[in-house]
Amino acid sequence: MADKELEIINPPNTLKSKVREGGPGAVDMATLERAEAAIAGMTDSYLEWVLEDLKKLGAAFVNLKAASGERKAEADAVFQIAHDIKGQGGSFGYDLMTVVGNELCRLLEKVPSIGNPEVEAVRVHIEAMKLIIQNKIKGDGGPAGQALVGGIRKVGEKLIG
Repeated sequence: MADKELEIINPPNTLKSKVREGGPGAVDMATLERAEAAIAGMTDSYLEWVLEDLKKLGAAFVNLKAASGERKAEADAVFQIAHDIKGQGGSFGYDLMTVVGNELCRLLEKVPSIGNPEVEAVRVHIEAMKLIIQNKIKGDGGPAGQALVGGIRKVGEKLIG
């Protein structure tokens, strides 16, 4: 299947759908509800964590932009932070952070080299993530979120085809 045919499907992020009810190894509903409440209660902490990650990502981007030559180490640093952001977003209802982080990771994996156009594309992804957090855009962001994702994907398509 070609990359252009890929469709990202974001499954619901509820614990209930991930565990068995009744029988051996099952989790009772009260425990499940407490766990979901605990995750929901950590959303404010997530915002603090992701702001810290965005600062780290900004610093890694400065290093990437300033570097010359291959820029592999600098791109790897950006990738690692974006990968962490990608992994956490959906767990706390910030699905767009997961999508944009994933797009940034895929871009860095697929570009043959990191030149000025690729650095600019990385900047666009980082700015999109900052926008999502500044505006506390949860879920898929509705039509505006989907337009944002569409624009991010077009940036990647231009560079990696």
